[in-house]
Amino acid sequence: MGSAATAAPKPTEGELKKQLSSLERKVDGLIGKYHAAREDLAKARTAEKAAKARLAKAEADYVLAQREVGQLAGLNYQATVDTRMLMPGMQLSPLAAQLQAEKAAAMTSFAKKETERRDAAAAAHELITEIKKQTDDIEQQRKDAERLISEIQDKLDALIPIGPGKLANGGWAPQLPTGTDNITPRTRLMREEIKDAFKLHYTVGCFRVDNMGEHPLGRACDFMMSSGGSLPSAVNVALGNKIADWALKNRTKLGVKYVIWKQRINHGSGWRLMGNRGGITANHFDHVHISMF
Repeated sequence: MGSAATAAPKPTEGELKKQLSSLERKVDGLIGKYHAAREDLAKARTAEKAAKARLAKAEADYVLAQREVGQLAGLNYQATVDTRMLMPGMQLSPLAAQLQAEKAAAMTSFAKKETERRDAAAAAHELITEIKKQTDDIEQQRKDAERLISEIQDKLDALIPIGPGKLANGGWAPQLPTGTDNITPRTRLMREEIKDAFKLHYTVGCFRVDNMGEHPLGRACDFMMSSGGSLPSAVNVALGNKIADWALKNRTKLGVKYVIWKQRINHGSGWRLMGNRGGITANHFDHVHISMF
C-alpha cells in the first residue's frame, strides 16, 4: 500500500500577512476602478438621455415634415401634371420644379438627422450596457478579494494566543500590573497583538494615574486615531472601526471586557450609545478604548 499523501504545510503568520497586504492593495485598486466606472456609467446615461430627447424631437419633427410634404404635394399637383405624363421635350413649370426640390431636400434632411439621432441613442445605450458589465465585473472581483481577505484574517486570528489567566469555566483569574509599563499581562498581550495586526498612526496609552476606571489598574489601553482633541480623518475612523471590531471578535480569546469608540460602548452584545461627556476625547471620538478583565 502507498503511503498517505503528506498534507501541505500551513502558511506561516508572515506569509499570511504578505497575502493579506497584497489583497488589500488589490481591493484598494478595484475600489478606485469601480468608482471610475460608476462615473463613466453616469456620464453615459446622461448621454443616452440627451440622445433620446433629440430622437423624440426628431420624431416630432417627422410628423411636422409629413404635414409640410403633404402641403407641398398639394401645391405641386395644382401647379403641374405628374412628370410621367409629360411629353418628350416638355419641362415642369419653375414653381413645380421648386416645390419638388424643396420636398426632396426636406425629406433628405429629415432622414439624415433622424438616422444620426437614432444612431446616437443606440450608441449611448450600447455604451451603458458595456460599462454596466464592466462595473458588475469589477464589483464581483472586489467581493471575491474581500472574501479572501476575510478568510486570511480568520487564519491570522486563529494564531492569536489565549490570554493568560483564562479559567476552565471561561472566566478570568485576577491579575496585577507588572513591568515598567505597569499593565497586566493580558492587557499587554492585547496591546501587542493590535500593534502587530494594524499599522497605527498615533500613540497608544495604557496606564495612567486616575481615581476611576481600568487605566490606573493597568487593565485598559487607548489607541489614538488622531493627535488628540481633534476628529480623526476618514482613514483613521475606518482604522478605529477595524480595531474595535477586531477586539470584539477576539474578546473571548484575549479577555476583552468592553470597547468604547465614538461615544458608544460594547460588551460583546452590541453597541450602546453613551451619555455626552462634553468633548471629542471624553466622548471617545479620537481614540478606541479597550478594557480587559
